[in-house]
Amino acid sequence: MIKWSVPIFILLVIKTTSTWAGGFDADSIKRKKIVYPNDSLGKYVMVNRLFVTGNRVTRDQIILRELTLKSGDVIYSLDLPDILKQDERKIFNTRLFNTVEVRTLELEPNKVDILVEVHERWYTFPVPIFSLSDRNFNEWWETYNHDFRRTNYGLRLYQYNMRGRNETLRLTAQFGFQRLFELSYRMPYIDKKQKHGLVFDFAYFENKNLAYQTLDHKLEFKKSSDLLRTVRKVGLSYTFRNSFYQNHLLQIAHSEAQISDSVKLLNENYLRENTIQSFTSVSYHFNYDRRDIAFYPLRGHYLSIMAQQSGLSSSEDLNKTEVNLLFTKYSDLKNNWFLSNYSLLYMSTEDQIPYYNFSALGYYKRFVRGYEIYVIEGPQYFLNKTTLKKRVFSQRWTWNRAPLDQFRHMPLEIYLKAYADFGYVKNYEGYTLSNRLSNKLISGAGTGIDIVGSYDVVIRLEYTFNAEGDNGLFIHLKKEF
Repeated sequence: MIKWSVPIFILLVIKTTSTWAGGFDADSIKRKKIVYPNDSLGKYVMVNRLFVTGNRVTRDQIILRELTLKSGDVIYSLDLPDILKQDERKIFNTRLFNTVEVRTLELEPNKVDILVEVHERWYTFPVPIFSLSDRNFNEWWETYNHDFRRTNYGLRLYQYNMRGRNETLRLTAQFGFQRLFELSYRMPYIDKKQKHGLVFDFAYFENKNLAYQTLDHKLEFKKSSDLLRTVRKVGLSYTFRNSFYQNHLLQIAHSEAQISDSVKLLNENYLRENTIQSFTSVSYHFNYDRRDIAFYPLRGHYLSIMAQQSGLSSSEDLNKTEVNLLFTKYSDLKNNWFLSNYSLLYMSTEDQIPYYNFSALGYYKRFVRGYEIYVIEGPQYFLNKTTLKKRVFSQRWTWNRAPLDQFRHMPLEIYLKAYADFGYVKNYEGYTLSNRLSNKLISGAGTGIDIVGSYDVVIRLEYTFNAEGDNGLFIHLKKEF
């Protein structure tokens, strides 16, 4: 029998978020047919023409999509600077350009042109893979004694801005500790109004080294000369961007996993006494993004809602419902001081879930700082992170003799920071191998330094104390949240 409850819930979330968000952030200001008389402070001006320069690859319509003002709009002159500044940020957040400037050219007293000047990034990155197989640097260094046999190697090709339409192709061929072959193609716009898009995903995994269980919140691995697990995933996503700051995504995906008999013997619950798992999932994601700079925000806020049902009928091998709510807030305290806060609430079903499908704190950015080497599994959890930072250095260099024009601009910023995190994970009932850190409040606090460079490079050095009495230096190569 089809499980209708979650699909209906997803439709309700779509309707609610569309209604809630539909009343603001339109793609342009309200059109006005006449020019109002001037006053003593400013005047009303009409937008005449729109010009774009510096875009050798990117098509004009991809850039113009981000502009609030369109030809024929009438706007009060004192409102123009703020509108143009917001448009600069929106264009920069496409991650297609190193620099963006939006300004006006006044031709007549009540008429202006808008000029957009961009400097494009380099879009083709064949990146050699030499990475750690573990969740983060500290787990590799401390738990597994910085064993270089636990590394991956290969080649990953990123082709950004394909056809000049902000489309992205990603190809991965990875070998070593974990083998991965991946193809992803993202088309943000397939219509003239640039609101509808598609994403195609395919991935194939092979493991001869596999984490088969968790013991005292640390992953236990088995190594073999034979394959221990293979995974195939294919997905199709439909995206809808109905305004500048709102994005909707509806995805249907199919996943198949197979494990060896030796893994089943080590952990009968890995796939719930089976060696093969197959299921289809449907998910809905809503993002409302008002951050100033997406890759390292200092001002604004971000909201994300996700609902997913894995297993659409009783004949499939998994029945799991998930809901995820995320909100981040970034505040400028002036004088180069900044405050940021991250709040996450995750809920899922827990009845008869295989170990392979457990949810947990400890992956990606979802961990309490100071607990990087731990995996804390549970069907529901809450996480909060707060950071106070001070910008102590900011400089942008221009290297006119750069062999490639796309690498001419070299920004560098340095931040000193203090932070405090806390979280709570509800343990899976009946699962007692790792429950020392679940069903209780965990916390961590410390100080650190962030180094922010070009092409979204962020290096974080953090010294953290946690509630268990542990402390140490932790290294991360991505932004906090």
